[in-house]
Amino acid sequence: MTSCLMPLDTDRNQLKSNGMIHFPADFIWGSATSSYQIEGGADLDGKGPSIWDAFCSIPGKVFQNQNGSVACDHYHRFEEDVKLMQEMGIKAYRFSISWPRIMPTGRDTVNQAGVAFYSRLIDKLLEAGIEPWVTLYHWDLPLALQLEENGWLGPELPRLFAEYADICFRHFGDRVKNWITLNEPWVVAMLGYGQGVFAPGRTSNVDPYLAGHQLLLAHASAVERYRAKYQTGQKGRIGITNNCDWREPLTDNVQDQKAAQRALEFFLGWFADPVFFGDYPSSMRERVGVRLPEFKPEEKALLIGSSDFFGLNHYTTMYAAEATAVQASVYGNGGLSEDQDVTLSTDPAWPITDMGWAVVPWGCRKLLQWIDDRYSHPEVVITENGCAYPDEISNGRVHDQNRIAFMEGYLSEIRAAIGQGVHVSGYFAWSLMDNFEWASGYSKRFGLHHVNFETLVRTPKDSALWYSKVIQKNGF
Repeated sequence: MTSCLMPLDTDRNQLKSNGMIHFPADFIWGSATSSYQIEGGADLDGKGPSIWDAFCSIPGKVFQNQNGSVACDHYHRFEEDVKLMQEMGIKAYRFSISWPRIMPTGRDTVNQAGVAFYSRLIDKLLEAGIEPWVTLYHWDLPLALQLEENGWLGPELPRLFAEYADICFRHFGDRVKNWITLNEPWVVAMLGYGQGVFAPGRTSNVDPYLAGHQLLLAHASAVERYRAKYQTGQKGRIGITNNCDWREPLTDNVQDQKAAQRALEFFLGWFADPVFFGDYPSSMRERVGVRLPEFKPEEKALLIGSSDFFGLNHYTTMYAAEATAVQASVYGNGGLSEDQDVTLSTDPAWPITDMGWAVVPWGCRKLLQWIDDRYSHPEVVITENGCAYPDEISNGRVHDQNRIAFMEGYLSEIRAAIGQGVHVSGYFAWSLMDNFEWASGYSKRFGLHHVNFETLVRTPKDSALWYSKVIQKNGF
């Protein structure tokens, strides 16, 4: 569904003046984190355990058996971290609330100490002139709900999530005007319930589709609650953030073009189509069959139009080709590989980050155009984009020129997409600081600030200084 694109050089010439690439005057410049990755304080002040606390305790699940019990100790150092943001000139900060810090068992009892922590953080951000963007769920499900309700496979989860969301709207909605229900439900469903490499660590070719279904219903339930009780008075907005990498056809062959389209539908369409159209992509219905749950009419009605903006996390690009009997690839497929018949590959000439992900800025522009075409020109917010490199401090500095080059490349292509008519309203760099990178532990550094995980000292990298100038000039 990708439309013909204007030549990139032409676009860039239109966007530049005096050698500068300028962004729209109201463009949102931000950075992002998540609760389990930075907060620490895992068992302090009434917080309950999450599925990631449990998953990290299983030997061999996480790099060097590391965990998020301390992480960056943001729980105690949030004022210092807000000051770092203020010094950079960040206009918006996307963070997530820990469900088990608010409700230790996921239901009924509210932990007032948890509410107070996030209230202080929000107030401190606003004092610094930074707009809070709050994600309600970034993967740290209360462990009690995994044990008692079978996690995201349980039919009660949408209702329980809406109850938790209601508490957050009630306590923070007077100051928070931008809400994200779920971060990357694809990751929760596929890596948590399909491949078992993330919490809760299940492997199945059925469970991911049921978990994904429940996640979508949870999103819709929370949005219904917000719109019915809070949105008119609080004057905020609410959406969902999905992740997707671009899939470029390996050749001009029709079969490869269909494979690339199918891969995008299994990846992004899985969670975006129900929000815009009320159902899963037809390619998924045909290939997954009875393993893909059905939406009831009233559920479709709740889902359609349930996002006030299109949150997108984007990191990399791969080639997609029609799979053959001798070609088997499970790496990076946006769904179970056997359900797609897609083989993925990369160009050896593409630079690679420390995560093994290819740096392909033009893939971001093509994905934005695909979203614009498929979903009828939504407002897109890049809620995550970034890269990991093995950064080290030398004479008090971190010279991460490769990260600067990455951001410059991706931001150039995002601005080119804007010039082609795609409505991109903001960009959140991942991440504000080095942190606990899930199953990779502390071995991968995505931060604009270096964190010494022994002393917890934060040091701005060269990329933080560069990004600060980008924000100040609204371009580069």
